[in-house]
Amino acid sequence: MKIVFATANPGKVREAQEILGKGFEIVTAAQAGITEDIPESGNTLRANSLQKAEYIYKKTGLNCFADDTGLEVDILGGGPGVQTARYAGPQKSPADNIRKLLREMTRREKEASSARSLGLAMEHANRKARFRTSVTLILNGEKHFFDGIMEGRIALERHGEGGFGYDPVFIPEGYSVTAAQLTDDEKNAISHRGKALRAMAEYLKQAK
Repeated sequence: MKIVFATANPGKVREAQEILGKGFEIVTAAQAGITEDIPESGNTLRANSLQKAEYIYKKTGLNCFADDTGLEVDILGGGPGVQTARYAGPQKSPADNIRKLLREMTRREKEASSARSLGLAMEHANRKARFRTSVTLILNGEKHFFDGIMEGRIALERHGEGGFGYDPVFIPEGYSVTAAQLTDDEKNAISHRGKALRAMAEYLKQAK
């Protein structure tokens, strides 16, 4: 089955192809003839993934899916959330996003330390975080939703050269290394997107 993935990220395409397997041919939006930026103006992850999938389907009429992923950091009150990919600005790189994340966490930790020294309670004074993914599949015009979460914590600095996005500073729960230090198979087995895509793959296989 040919299915369009609303992304230009080769890392995401590789991950999705490995999970869906040989029975599916994943093509990018550009390969399907869509070279413009796909709208992404929702206030939630699901709203964004739905908006992107609907855009692809209306333009191509092909079965498609889209994802939106947010990094939720406790000390940042659940941020950056829906702004995860654009945290440092719309034209900034993943490295810029990571630098801003670590800088903001350091600032909040200092505030929390000062609050504790004054005997005040400071919420979210830790480095706990999670990745949350929402996937929207449009199959023969019908919409289906799949979600996945990966718990963990934010490292003090970057480690590893693999993965993409915030992987170099995200330590998955139960691990002592970052997601960027895991193999693709190890990461796919536990990742937020992997969980959502496996649920979608199971549905697709039953629907074929």
